[in-house]
Amino acid sequence: MKVKTLVERLIKFCIQENLHRVFVVVFVLLFLSGFAISHLEDELSFVDGLWWSIVTLTTVGYGDISPATLGGRVIAVFLMLFGIGVLGTLSATLAGFLIEKRFKEDRGMGTIQFDDHIVLCGWNRRANFIYQELRKDPTTSETPIVIIDELENKPLDDADLYLIRGELDEDTFARANIAGARTAIVMGDDTLPVSARDAAVVLTTLTIESMNPDVYTIVELSDERNVQHCERANANEIIVHSELSSSLIARAALNHGISTVISELLAYDRGNELYKLPIPASMVGKSFNEIFYDLKKNHHSIAVAVQRGDGGKVFSNPDDGFTLESKDFLMLIAPKRPKLA
Repeated sequence: MKVKTLVERLIKFCIQENLHRVFVVVFVLLFLSGFAISHLEDELSFVDGLWWSIVTLTTVGYGDISPATLGGRVIAVFLMLFGIGVLGTLSATLAGFLIEKRFKEDRGMGTIQFDDHIVLCGWNRRANFIYQELRKDPTTSETPIVIIDELENKPLDDADLYLIRGELDEDTFARANIAGARTAIVMGDDTLPVSARDAAVVLTTLTIESMNPDVYTIVELSDERNVQHCERANANEIIVHSELSSSLIARAALNHGISTVISELLAYDRGNELYKLPIPASMVGKSFNEIFYDLKKNHHSIAVAVQRGDGGKVFSNPDDGFTLESKDFLMLIAPKRPKLA
């Protein structure tokens, strides 16, 4: 199916750019010149004549075959002169297409054709921080990230970073291929009042979920009272940044040093980090306490929570009798991503 789709796109591209006409002219020219030279030159087969035509048209000129008759040399001169024009037309068309494609991509006017990417809705200082953290992690260092915003140009020089310029509506999400995206991150618009900002986030989440219910949606809110609206919109994770900041300050006031630990866990390049890993077959059926001891002893890691299925309910610090199942995920603290077996 993929090969068929690729061929269909190639044919469509050739027709749109009128390259099919150039290819027809090249084919006819090679065939006629190969046929003529094979008849004018002694002991020269049609296959050899076709080979000579290709070598001459592309101006390679190996010299293994050269015409000796006057008619053959006339054909050679014609093919040389005409071939330069044909190849020039082909090269100019391809160069123009590539330049236009790159210009459109940098200006956010293109369309995303690939899948399994991350869509970042909105660009601000916090979005830039999110991008930097994603690039530091080896699992997402080369993952395509698509920014949807009204920016004039792509904000950073990254071959795997793409800009789709436009409003957060269905047409723009279709251009960003939200249907094939792995994760969607919805940022609040700092230029709007808090109520309008959160309303825009909820509406954007509804649009995304209606176009791709399987995408993992993470949204940023400013007011805790709007969490229920995002839950109804089927957002997978809801982060109220003002609440998180206030809670962290309060924890730091009550327990000095708490903010240092949290900052270390949340930043990729500051010692220990938080990881989420699927349960290997060897851990299925074991208790959380057994896994906790094994991870600390053999992987220098600390298990802090278990999630029932990807995107399911999270159990922080489960009870002693909590048993792990095959579809569970472990959330743990470690200096680097452990390899569980």
